[in-house]
Amino acid sequence: MKDIVLCTLALLSSLSLFAQHKETFTYAVKGGESLKMDVYSPEKIAKDQKLPVLLWIHGGGFSGGSRDNKNEVELCKYVTGKGYIGVSISYRLLRKGTTTAFGCDCTKEEKLETFKQATIDYMDAAEYLVKYADELQIDTTKIIAGGSSAGAETVLSAVFMKEYYIDEANKYSDINFAGIFSLAGAMINADYITKENAVPGVFFHGTDDNLVPFANAPHHYCEKDKAGYLMLDGSAVIAEKLEKLEMPYYFQVVKNAKHEVSGIPFTALDEVFGFFDRTLFKNEIVQTKVISTK
Repeated sequence: MKDIVLCTLALLSSLSLFAQHKETFTYAVKGGESLKMDVYSPEKIAKDQKLPVLLWIHGGGFSGGSRDNKNEVELCKYVTGKGYIGVSISYRLLRKGTTTAFGCDCTKEEKLETFKQATIDYMDAAEYLVKYADELQIDTTKIIAGGSSAGAETVLSAVFMKEYYIDEANKYSDINFAGIFSLAGAMINADYITKENAVPGVFFHGTDDNLVPFANAPHHYCEKDKAGYLMLDGSAVIAEKLEKLEMPYYFQVVKNAKHEVSGIPFTALDEVFGFFDRTLFKNEIVQTKVISTK
Protein backbone atom coordinates (compact mmCIF):
# COMPACT_ATOMS: atom_id res chain seq x y z
CA MET A 1 0.00 0.00 0.00
CA LYS A 2 2.85 2.38 0.86
CA ASP A 3 4.42 1.77 -2.58
CA ILE A 4 1.09 2.54 -4.30
CA VAL A 5 0.75 5.82 -2.38
CA LEU A 6 4.31 6.83 -3.26
CA CYS A 7 3.75 6.02 -6.94
CA THR A 8 0.51 8.02 -6.94
CA LEU A 9 2.24 11.03 -5.36
CA ALA A 10 5.05 10.80 -7.90
CA LEU A 11 2.54 10.69 -10.76
CA LEU A 12 0.64 13.71 -9.44
CA SER A 13 3.91 15.59 -9.00
CA SER A 14 4.91 14.76 -12.59
CA LEU A 15 1.56 15.89 -13.96
CA SER A 16 1.77 19.19 -12.07
CA LEU A 17 5.11 19.94 -13.70
CA PHE A 18 3.46 19.72 -17.10
CA ALA A 19 0.27 21.60 -16.17
CA GLN A 20 -0.33 24.56 -18.43
CA HIS A 21 -2.61 27.51 -18.85
CA LYS A 22 -4.01 28.37 -22.29
CA GLU A 23 -5.24 31.75 -23.51
CA THR A 24 -6.35 32.76 -27.00
CA PHE A 25 -5.68 36.22 -28.44
CA THR A 26 -6.42 37.99 -31.72
CA TYR A 27 -3.11 39.34 -32.99
CA ALA A 28 -4.45 40.91 -36.21
CA VAL A 29 -7.58 41.34 -38.34
CA LYS A 30 -7.07 41.21 -42.11
CA GLY A 31 -9.77 41.19 -44.77
CA GLY A 32 -12.37 40.61 -42.08
CA GLU A 33 -10.49 37.53 -40.84
CA SER A 34 -9.40 37.43 -37.21
CA LEU A 35 -5.95 35.89 -36.88
CA LYS A 36 -5.58 34.22 -33.52
CA MET A 37 -2.87 32.70 -31.39
CA ASP A 38 -3.11 30.16 -28.61
CA VAL A 39 -0.63 30.89 -25.82
CA TYR A 40 0.27 27.98 -23.55
CA SER A 41 2.11 28.89 -20.35
CA PRO A 42 3.29 26.76 -17.43
CA GLU A 43 0.68 26.91 -14.67
CA LYS A 44 3.10 28.31 -12.11
CA ILE A 45 5.31 31.24 -13.14
CA ALA A 46 6.89 33.64 -10.67
CA LYS A 47 5.61 37.21 -11.11
CA ASP A 48 9.02 38.53 -12.17
CA GLN A 49 9.89 35.55 -14.39
CA LYS A 50 10.29 35.81 -18.18
CA LEU A 51 10.25 32.60 -20.21
CA PRO A 52 11.59 31.61 -23.65
CA VAL A 53 9.02 31.07 -26.41
CA LEU A 54 8.38 28.68 -29.28
CA LEU A 55 6.33 30.62 -31.84
CA TRP A 56 4.83 27.86 -34.01
CA ILE A 57 3.09 28.02 -37.40
CA HIS A 58 1.40 24.92 -38.82
CA GLY A 59 1.74 23.42 -42.29
CA GLY A 60 -0.87 22.48 -44.87
CA GLY A 61 0.19 23.89 -48.23
CA PHE A 62 -1.16 27.34 -47.31
CA SER A 63 -4.64 25.88 -47.77
CA GLY A 64 -5.28 23.70 -44.72
CA GLY A 65 -4.26 22.91 -41.18
CA SER A 66 -5.08 24.67 -37.95
CA ARG A 67 -3.31 26.22 -34.98
CA ASP A 68 -5.17 23.77 -32.70
CA ASN A 69 -4.45 20.56 -34.58
CA LYS A 70 -3.86 17.74 -32.12
CA ASN A 71 -0.12 17.68 -32.81
CA GLU A 72 0.25 21.45 -32.45
CA VAL A 73 -1.53 21.29 -29.10
CA GLU A 74 0.68 18.43 -27.91
CA LEU A 75 3.81 20.30 -29.01
CA CYS A 76 2.81 23.40 -27.06
CA LYS A 77 2.02 21.30 -24.00
CA TYR A 78 5.42 19.64 -24.32
CA VAL A 79 7.32 22.93 -24.37
CA THR A 80 5.55 24.23 -21.27
CA GLY A 81 7.00 21.21 -19.49
CA LYS A 82 10.43 22.42 -20.60
CA GLY A 83 9.90 25.84 -19.10
CA TYR A 84 8.88 27.54 -22.35
CA ILE A 85 5.77 29.36 -23.44
CA GLY A 86 4.28 27.66 -26.49
CA VAL A 87 2.43 29.79 -29.04
CA SER A 88 0.54 28.33 -32.01
CA ILE A 89 -0.89 30.76 -34.57
CA SER A 90 -3.48 30.97 -37.30
CA TYR A 91 -2.61 32.79 -40.52
CA ARG A 92 -4.23 33.58 -43.85
CA LEU A 93 -4.51 30.39 -45.95
CA LEU A 94 -4.30 32.15 -49.30
CA ARG A 95 -4.35 29.00 -51.43
CA LYS A 96 -7.48 27.60 -49.79
CA GLY A 97 -10.30 27.16 -52.30
CA THR A 98 -8.15 28.01 -55.32
CA THR A 99 -8.17 25.79 -58.40
CA THR A 100 -4.36 25.67 -58.63
CA ALA A 101 -3.65 25.12 -54.90
CA PHE A 102 0.14 25.41 -54.37
CA GLY A 103 1.47 23.00 -56.97
CA CYS A 104 2.88 23.32 -60.48
CA ASP A 105 -0.18 25.15 -61.86
CA CYS A 106 0.14 27.85 -59.21
CA THR A 107 2.30 30.53 -60.80
CA LYS A 108 5.70 31.51 -59.47
CA GLU A 109 4.34 35.00 -58.79
CA GLU A 110 1.43 33.59 -56.76
CA LYS A 111 3.80 31.41 -54.77
CA LEU A 112 6.06 34.34 -53.93
CA GLU A 113 3.06 36.44 -52.91
CA THR A 114 1.87 33.60 -50.69
CA PHE A 115 5.28 33.38 -49.02
CA LYS A 116 5.25 37.15 -48.57
CA GLN A 117 1.83 37.38 -46.93
CA ALA A 118 2.48 34.40 -44.65
CA THR A 119 5.76 36.02 -43.62
CA ILE A 120 3.94 39.26 -42.79
CA ASP A 121 1.34 37.37 -40.73
CA TYR A 122 4.08 35.57 -38.84
CA MET A 123 5.97 38.79 -38.15
CA ASP A 124 2.74 40.43 -36.95
CA ALA A 125 2.28 37.55 -34.51
CA ALA A 126 5.85 38.00 -33.28
CA GLU A 127 5.26 41.75 -32.95
CA TYR A 128 2.20 41.05 -30.80
CA LEU A 129 4.29 38.90 -28.45
CA VAL A 130 6.91 41.62 -28.14
CA LYS A 131 4.26 44.30 -27.52
CA TYR A 132 2.64 42.30 -24.72
CA ALA A 133 5.80 40.63 -23.44
CA ASP A 134 5.36 41.88 -19.90
CA GLU A 135 1.77 40.66 -19.61
CA LEU A 136 2.61 37.30 -21.18
CA GLN A 137 5.90 37.01 -19.25
CA ILE A 138 7.94 36.48 -22.41
CA ASP A 139 11.70 36.77 -22.75
CA THR A 140 11.87 38.57 -26.09
CA THR A 141 15.55 37.64 -26.49
CA LYS A 142 14.61 33.95 -26.57
CA ILE A 143 11.95 33.56 -29.29
CA ILE A 144 12.38 30.41 -31.38
CA ALA A 145 10.66 30.53 -34.78
CA GLY A 146 9.16 27.13 -35.58
CA GLY A 147 7.02 25.57 -38.28
CA SER A 148 6.36 22.54 -40.46
CA SER A 149 6.12 22.36 -44.27
CA ALA A 150 4.39 25.59 -45.38
CA GLY A 151 4.98 26.84 -41.85
CA ALA A 152 8.68 25.99 -42.12
CA GLU A 153 8.89 27.88 -45.42
CA THR A 154 7.30 30.82 -43.61
CA VAL A 155 9.67 30.89 -40.64
CA LEU A 156 12.71 30.55 -42.90
CA SER A 157 11.43 33.56 -44.83
CA ALA A 158 10.71 35.50 -41.64
CA VAL A 159 14.05 34.84 -39.99
CA PHE A 160 16.37 35.12 -42.98
CA MET A 161 14.49 36.98 -45.73
CA LYS A 162 12.09 39.50 -44.22
CA GLU A 163 13.80 42.38 -46.05
CA TYR A 164 13.25 40.51 -49.33
CA TYR A 165 9.52 40.09 -48.76
CA ILE A 166 8.56 43.12 -46.67
CA ASP A 167 9.02 46.65 -48.01
CA GLU A 168 8.90 48.19 -44.54
CA ALA A 169 10.84 45.51 -42.69
CA ASN A 170 12.14 48.12 -40.23
CA LYS A 171 8.64 48.03 -38.73
CA TYR A 172 9.77 44.78 -37.11
CA SER A 173 13.19 45.99 -35.96
CA ASP A 174 12.38 45.09 -32.35
CA ILE A 175 12.00 41.40 -33.24
CA ASN A 176 15.15 39.32 -33.00
CA PHE A 177 14.65 35.58 -33.28
CA ALA A 178 16.99 33.49 -31.16
CA GLY A 179 16.63 30.22 -33.08
CA ILE A 180 14.72 28.33 -35.74
CA PHE A 181 13.00 24.92 -35.80
CA SER A 182 12.17 23.85 -39.36
CA LEU A 183 10.44 20.63 -40.44
CA ALA A 184 10.76 19.96 -44.19
CA GLY A 185 11.21 23.61 -45.07
CA ALA A 186 12.99 25.53 -47.82
CA MET A 187 13.70 29.11 -48.88
CA ILE A 188 14.21 31.04 -52.10
CA ASN A 189 17.94 31.46 -51.65
CA ALA A 190 20.15 30.39 -48.74
CA ASP A 191 22.61 33.15 -49.66
CA TYR A 192 20.28 35.46 -47.72
CA ILE A 193 21.62 33.80 -44.56
CA THR A 194 24.43 36.01 -43.33
CA LYS A 195 26.65 36.38 -40.30
CA GLU A 196 24.30 39.16 -39.15
CA ASN A 197 21.02 37.19 -39.29
CA ALA A 198 22.17 33.59 -38.74
CA VAL A 199 20.75 31.86 -35.65
CA PRO A 200 21.03 28.34 -34.22
CA GLY A 201 18.77 26.04 -36.21
CA VAL A 202 17.14 22.62 -36.03
CA PHE A 203 16.18 20.98 -39.31
CA PHE A 204 14.41 17.71 -40.19
CA HIS A 205 14.07 16.64 -43.82
CA GLY A 206 13.60 13.51 -45.92
CA THR A 207 16.07 12.97 -48.75
CA ASP A 208 13.25 11.98 -51.14
CA ASP A 209 10.83 14.78 -50.22
CA ASN A 210 8.58 15.11 -53.27
CA LEU A 211 7.14 18.53 -52.38
CA VAL A 212 9.75 20.68 -50.65
CA PRO A 213 13.28 19.96 -51.93
CA PHE A 214 15.83 18.44 -49.57
CA ALA A 215 18.66 20.34 -51.27
CA ASN A 216 18.42 22.66 -54.31
CA ALA A 217 15.56 21.81 -56.66
CA PRO A 218 12.26 23.17 -58.01
CA HIS A 219 9.35 23.47 -55.61
CA HIS A 220 7.15 20.37 -56.04
CA TYR A 221 9.75 19.32 -58.63
CA CYS A 222 7.84 21.25 -61.30
CA GLU A 223 9.21 21.14 -64.85
CA LYS A 224 10.71 24.33 -66.27
CA ASP A 225 7.77 24.89 -68.61
CA LYS A 226 5.25 24.85 -65.74
CA ALA A 227 3.83 28.07 -64.31
CA GLY A 228 4.85 27.03 -60.81
CA TYR A 229 8.52 26.40 -61.56
CA LEU A 230 10.42 27.95 -58.66
CA MET A 231 13.85 26.93 -57.40
CA LEU A 232 14.26 26.55 -53.64
CA ASP A 233 17.10 25.77 -51.23
CA GLY A 234 16.12 23.05 -48.78
CA SER A 235 17.48 21.99 -45.40
CA ALA A 236 20.70 20.46 -46.77
CA VAL A 237 21.76 23.75 -48.34
CA ILE A 238 20.68 25.78 -45.29
CA ALA A 239 22.59 23.55 -42.84
CA GLU A 240 25.69 23.75 -45.03
CA LYS A 241 25.42 27.54 -45.00
CA LEU A 242 25.19 27.62 -41.19
CA GLU A 243 28.18 25.29 -40.95
CA LYS A 244 30.29 27.67 -43.02
CA LEU A 245 29.20 30.55 -40.80
CA GLU A 246 30.22 28.49 -37.73
CA MET A 247 26.66 28.73 -36.44
CA PRO A 248 25.13 25.92 -34.33
CA TYR A 249 22.74 23.53 -36.05
CA TYR A 250 21.12 20.14 -35.60
CA PHE A 251 20.22 18.44 -38.88
CA GLN A 252 18.20 15.21 -38.91
CA VAL A 253 18.45 13.59 -42.35
CA VAL A 254 15.95 10.80 -43.00
CA LYS A 255 17.06 8.69 -45.95
CA ASN A 256 14.39 7.53 -48.43
CA ALA A 257 11.69 9.54 -46.61
CA LYS A 258 9.32 11.90 -48.40
CA HIS A 259 7.31 14.82 -47.06
CA GLU A 260 6.04 12.90 -44.02
CA VAL A 261 9.13 14.19 -42.20
CA SER A 262 7.23 17.48 -41.88
CA GLY A 263 5.33 15.84 -39.02
CA ILE A 264 6.31 16.91 -35.51
CA PRO A 265 9.09 14.53 -34.33
CA PHE A 266 7.82 13.89 -30.81
CA THR A 267 10.34 11.13 -30.11
CA ALA A 268 13.21 13.53 -30.86
CA LEU A 269 11.95 16.61 -29.00
CA ASP A 270 14.19 16.02 -26.00
CA GLU A 271 17.19 16.19 -28.36
CA VAL A 272 15.79 19.27 -30.10
CA PHE A 273 15.30 21.26 -26.92
CA GLY A 274 18.53 19.88 -25.48
CA PHE A 275 20.21 21.51 -28.48
CA PHE A 276 18.46 24.83 -27.82
CA ASP A 277 19.42 24.61 -24.15
CA ARG A 278 23.09 24.25 -25.08
CA THR A 279 23.13 26.88 -27.81
CA LEU A 280 20.67 29.55 -26.62
CA PHE A 281 21.35 29.43 -22.89
CA LYS A 282 24.93 28.15 -22.68
CA ASN A 283 26.24 29.69 -25.93
CA GLU A 284 27.82 26.44 -27.08
CA ILE A 285 28.75 25.89 -30.72
CA VAL A 286 27.18 22.54 -31.60
CA GLN A 287 26.99 21.25 -35.16
CA THR A 288 25.28 17.87 -35.42
CA LYS A 289 24.14 15.88 -38.42
CA VAL A 290 22.16 12.72 -37.71
CA ILE A 291 21.37 10.31 -40.53
CA SER A 292 18.60 7.76 -40.15
CA THR A 293 16.66 5.54 -42.54
CA LYS A 294 12.92 5.50 -43.03
